[in-house]
Amino acid sequence: MAKYIVETYYTCNFKVKHYLDDISNNQLDQLDKRDDGEFEILDVKFDKRNTKNLEKNKSNIELKFDESSNASDLDEQPIVSKNVILNKAFKESNTKRFGMPDRRKGYIQKATIGDHKVYLHTGEYDDGKIGEIFIDTSKEGELVKALMNNFAIAVSLGLQYGVPLDEFVSAFISTKFEPSGKVSGNDRILSATSILDYIFRELAISYLNREDLAHTPSIAQKTISDEKDHNNYEQNQFIKLVKDITSKGFVRNNYSEKLVDLSDIKLNLKGKKK
Repeated sequence: MAKYIVETYYTCNFKVKHYLDDISNNQLDQLDKRDDGEFEILDVKFDKRNTKNLEKNKSNIELKFDESSNASDLDEQPIVSKNVILNKAFKESNTKRFGMPDRRKGYIQKATIGDHKVYLHTGEYDDGKIGEIFIDTSKEGELVKALMNNFAIAVSLGLQYGVPLDEFVSAFISTKFEPSGKVSGNDRILSATSILDYIFRELAISYLNREDLAHTPSIAQKTISDEKDHNNYEQNQFIKLVKDITSKGFVRNNYSEKLVDLSDIKLNLKGKKK
């Protein structure tokens, strides 16, 4: 049996996402050296393949294949997929599931579409990014409830495997089926063409700041327009603490508007003496 060694060459286009916080200009210049990014392959192009005969009794014969070769010459060669993962780092970044923490933040939104009540439950990672949803409905048969529950599981798995939320929003916004019509119980959405249209409108407003999908303006009373005030707001340790313990979706990123100042309130924790 003949032995050969095959060398295959590819050109890979990919992008790296870094989530940075409080980074200096010097660190920004050395961003290419950081290894904490998430890789996403955009395109893999087959360049060429070299095959060498390793038989001792025969002279080494080198066969070269490149893109300019005729299609008939490559018929017996394996087809190279554009989804080839070049190394272990790429493979792990594209197939790893990021599980939810055991104790997680989130919120529950109750709304009524027509005569049907819909309860939307969300779960968040520690950084506030959504990682799962649950959908409960009333006045629906067991089949519809089972389909909605399993649909929520499918969306949750997609989020945990890295599918962006805006992809789901683009896919399910404006879907039309019953129940539909007037929405009550939600301060930002007044009508929906279906349950899915309502759910992903709510998620887009709460987690993606998609104000274009809301029917009412934000009721936030405070705006941070001055750059100095904005920097002071971001450096506020109390605000950072609130972000760590508060659901991002529940407050819709308006942390400062949801705070209650208790600095002037004194609590008497001493029990009454008998």
